Amino acid sequence: MSMNQPDNQPAFENIRCLLIDLDDTLYPFETGAWTLVGEQIDRFLVEVMGFPQQEVRALRARLFNQYGTTLRGLQVENEVDMDFYLDYVHDVPIADLLSPDPELNQVLHALPQRKVIFTNANSDHARRVLQALGVQEHFERIIDIYDIYPHCKPEIEAFHKALAIINEKPQHVLMIDDNPKNLAAAKSLGMATAIVGAHRHDGSSHLRDIKALARLLAHS
Repeated sequence: MSMNQPDNQPAFENIRCLLIDLDDTLYPFETGAWTLVGEQIDRFLVEVMGFPQQEVRALRARLFNQYGTTLRGLQVENEVDMDFYLDYVHDVPIADLLSPDPELNQVLHALPQRKVIFTNANSDHARRVLQALGVQEHFERIIDIYDIYPHCKPEIEAFHKALAIINEKPQHVLMIDDNPKNLAAAKSLGMATAIVGAHRHDGSSHLRDIKALARLLAHS
């Protein structure tokens, strides 16, 4: 994993707030938690919306690429009820898939910066994830899909709303996410960025795992 800070990053020593994505960022993709949510989205499209099963993968890809989330696309094109959709797709046994993570807890405890979750999910799902990991005490708040409505990541407006909520200037914020599009939007506003997982993003620091965050900041 790289501990290097790209040349076009704001100085890490000036970072006052860590804006952290939730799913597949705060926990590894390999847990399967977000995979189950994805299966629920497929089920919603087939059983509730009536789309043929064979069209679901392409439909989700198009909506995600065009609107940022499947939900936003369904709202625009099909007037789907937001509350019903979010309750349906997040009805997964998070506590069976995620467990308390003492190492993550230690890493977050050691970092002096403010910590805020920024997710396209709803806050109920976010709280269940934080509780399952045993790290809820480290986050001062959750910015969820309702807080940034009618926008969502990676829309620039969603990031403007998030910055207003945390009351920080972009150069004082480090955005940590597994989605390159979200990081591109954050970087365009002047935030420092770090990508988590197997993917890379030009101009962002790379963390194979969120637990490397303390070492990244220590090497700034």
